[in-house]
Amino acid sequence: MKRVVSLVPSLTEAVAETLPGALVGATDWCGHPADLDVVRIGGTKNPKVERIVELAPDLVVANEEENRVPDLDALRAAGLDVLVTEVRTVPDAFTELARVLDACGALERPGWLREAEAEWAALPEPAERRTAVVPVWRRPWMVVGRDTFAGDVLARLGVHHLYAGHAERYPRVSLDELRAAAPDVVVLPDEPYRFTADDGPEAFPGLACALVSGRHLTWYGPSLARAPRVLAEALRAARR
Repeated sequence: MKRVVSLVPSLTEAVAETLPGALVGATDWCGHPADLDVVRIGGTKNPKVERIVELAPDLVVANEEENRVPDLDALRAAGLDVLVTEVRTVPDAFTELARVLDACGALERPGWLREAEAEWAALPEPAERRTAVVPVWRRPWMVVGRDTFAGDVLARLGVHHLYAGHAERYPRVSLDELRAAAPDVVVLPDEPYRFTADDGPEAFPGLACALVSGRHLTWYGPSLARAPRVLAEALRAARR
């Protein structure tokens, strides 16, 4: 079995679920599975390169959005094999997950991945489409923009986010502008910024707010199998 270090929480969960024992290191932010017992190697943006090298992994798995190029270059310069994923759509997620798991030594597509593919393939065409803004940070306010995995997930659930055509992928937008956009719903995930019932909705008086699981909105891994149902329920709850 290959020795793997993961720099991405969703990939950590995917590898741990599929190949128990393969992971030897993961970031401090890798919280799934909850009982994962591996060496922690720092954050996604500031991994401890020397510690990773000491672990002598056969493979380091990373993501072009979550991890910094200088860190990945440093790992390669130390002689490590680094696989970098790029995920902008749900189909991308399935393709990249299969590539990662194959590189880690999986002999076949795991059941959770087949289930996730079936769930998303079975989604009916949305009966209606609603508009949304999707903040991912505050102080300053930042929202989902163009060409993002979260945006594609929402589009498949009938939600068009209003900054899909923005030049930036995660633009800074003033709160006044977000309110003036008058979306049908403000989608507030619990990561990377942890929006809660007491921290987020109060900024959008008069607008419907949907508090959603960031893991189901932005992670690509085992959570993909339940994501359509979990997110759809949260979006429906915002209309009640």
